[in-house]
Amino acid sequence: MKLMGYEVYDKTLDKLNLDIKKLNRFIINTINPHSYVVAKDDELFQKALKRSDVLVPDGSGIVLAAKFINGKRIQKIAGADVHKFLLEKANKESIKVFYMGSSQKTLDKIKEKLKKEYPNIQAGFYSPPFKPEFDEEDNKKIIEAINNFNPDILFVGMTAPKQEKWLYTHKEKINFKVASCIGAVFDFYAGNVKRPPEYIINLHLEWLFRFIQEPKRLWRRNFISTPLFLWDMIKYKFKKS
Repeated sequence: MKLMGYEVYDKTLDKLNLDIKKLNRFIINTINPHSYVVAKDDELFQKALKRSDVLVPDGSGIVLAAKFINGKRIQKIAGADVHKFLLEKANKESIKVFYMGSSQKTLDKIKEKLKKEYPNIQAGFYSPPFKPEFDEEDNKKIIEAINNFNPDILFVGMTAPKQEKWLYTHKEKINFKVASCIGAVFDFYAGNVKRPPEYIINLHLEWLFRFIQEPKRLWRRNFISTPLFLWDMIKYKFKKS
């Protein structure tokens, strides 16, 4: 579905028929009001989102825009939903998964949880240096770690827009079948940050739950990006009509 300059996935995840072993460098990314606003002033980020093979609506604002502009009801698909969907496929098919991002402590927690919940998955991990930009040596080590493991599924978790731009820039050098940039999901799955109960998600109040948990990190997203996104949404509606 075309929405505000992007091709946004408008079905449920169970309709996404992925034959993982037959794919090559297939990228699933997410879009929300904040990433939409950031991408307006970041050409590389915008390219990375627009050239995703699948771009899922991760945010109530995107769901609202689909209804308001296109008159279409779509389902919000969070990064955590993509993560779970791919892990379930990986466990059924006994395929390899690699996590690139976050701290070693967080990756160790993910490793232990995967062993219990998805015992058929063979998993690899790499914790990159914590810095705004990687240098050439950093990138070389990251790519070597991924390629030596040769994963079917690659999860990248470094927050947006860094993760999407990094994958877009280096994808031709990396061996993977499917990759997804899922940022905060590393912390959710490790138990570092609590995800809201299902009823909060269904009420479209996940943003508020997360803001209460992490006000310093999320204030800009909620009080600057969201109003800017809503203003653009209104402009698109009247431009379309």
